[in-house]
Amino acid sequence: MADHATPAAHASTEAPGAAHHEEPSAFGLTAPAFVSLAMIVVFAILLWKRVPAMIGAALDGKIAGIRDQLDEAAKLRAEAEALKAEYEAKAAQADAEAATMIERARAEADGIIRRAEADAAALVERRARMAEDKIAAAERAALDEVRARAASAAATAAEALIRDKLDAQADKAMVDAAIAELGKR
Repeated sequence: MADHATPAAHASTEAPGAAHHEEPSAFGLTAPAFVSLAMIVVFAILLWKRVPAMIGAALDGKIAGIRDQLDEAAKLRAEAEALKAEYEAKAAQADAEAATMIERARAEADGIIRRAEADAAALVERRARMAEDKIAAAERAALDEVRARAASAAATAAEALIRDKLDAQADKAMVDAAIAELGKR
């Protein structure tokens, strides 16, 4: 029976609030104190080796690198904008030159059309004059031919009349009258 009493007695000692249990310690420090001390030592080593300064210097280097990249990007952007402006100016100049060339071509085409119209009018006038000259020459030739035929017909008719109407006595009277006329002068 004695064995049964011991667990009961033991159970009574483990009841909550009945007994106080101590944590293990070394050199008077408990586990949380050792963790805190280790953290302080690590921070002290980090400060002693100037790790925050190295981290700051590394970050400053990164910042300087990023700043350089931003400056380079700004320069590239400025150059790109200058090139864009230059090409826009060239495009505007090319458009203006194209408009000028088109206007010049239109003016030349209008001049060519005016010259062609004037040349055509002059050609028509010249051809009309040549046709009128040919018609006038044909009329003169026809008139000359008609006159020549009329003169030939008149001469033939006069010769026939003279032969029929004049004989030797009439001829003698005409010659005498012509001589008398000459003598008076």
